[in-house]
Amino acid sequence: MVAAAYSAEGARIKRWSVVFEPWVYLSPALLIIASVLIVPLIIGISYSFWKFSAFKSQFAGFDQYRALLTDEVLHGALVNTAWWTAGSLFFQFFLGLGLALLLNKPFYGRKLVQALVFLPWAVPTFLTGLTWSWLFNPIIGPLPHVFYFLGLQSEPVTILASPSTAMWGPIIANVWFGIPFFAITLLAARKSIPAELYEAAAIDGASVWQQFTKVTMPFLAPTIAITVMLRTVWIATFADLIYVMTAGGPAGSTNTIATYIYVSAFKMLDKGYASAIAVLLLVLLVLYSLIVIQMRRSLMKDV
Repeated sequence: MVAAAYSAEGARIKRWSVVFEPWVYLSPALLIIASVLIVPLIIGISYSFWKFSAFKSQFAGFDQYRALLTDEVLHGALVNTAWWTAGSLFFQFFLGLGLALLLNKPFYGRKLVQALVFLPWAVPTFLTGLTWSWLFNPIIGPLPHVFYFLGLQSEPVTILASPSTAMWGPIIANVWFGIPFFAITLLAARKSIPAELYEAAAIDGASVWQQFTKVTMPFLAPTIAITVMLRTVWIATFADLIYVMTAGGPAGSTNTIATYIYVSAFKMLDKGYASAIAVLLLVLLVLYSLIVIQMRRSLMKDV
């Protein structure tokens, strides 16, 4: 009886150790995640319920969120954010996909081309914005004169000075900066596709376009979904590039939610309202991410 009792107790302890032992090993990482991510997130959300001034703070409840409904600057920033994100993402993705397919083919000097393609990803975004603002400057930069020569402008002036064209400046700079992300990830995904599938498709008489649409794209689709989701979140929260190039101007034509948060928090010193805007952006991006993740799951089932 005693031996049976000890045996039952040992089995119970073993079961508990199987359950809790992994969490013991994970506890340092979980503590770091909680302290670095979760705690600041909770504090940031709590700020949105307070009204801060130079000398005092007071509880505001949902007043900050009610103010979002009537804020015309925020409404314009939402539209600009959608335009900035969609425009940057469109060109980054398709140019990155084209480069990934090109770099997958063997040719002379491919290593050098890979190094040049991936170089923009290593450049700090502040320096990227500063460099492209110089390139668009008609006094020291060549681009206004190139646009004038091509007939795209009636005179060599910077596109950053006009509300109708200013957003194209940060978008072009962001496309240059973000192409390597898609090129790297899609090239890695393309190399993981078995060559036997293309051989079988060629034997069946499939053209190059049919091989691309029936073999390449279905296998790349899950990777495309997750990379597009990540890049969308990064672009939508990207403030430094736009702020360096245009500071949200002229006339608010390049003012996005991210730059509006920065201006509200550090220029207007209204950290409570800035936190409310950040919570709005967080909710929108979480909803978008959930939709993309669900789409990715469906794609994974089909592959």
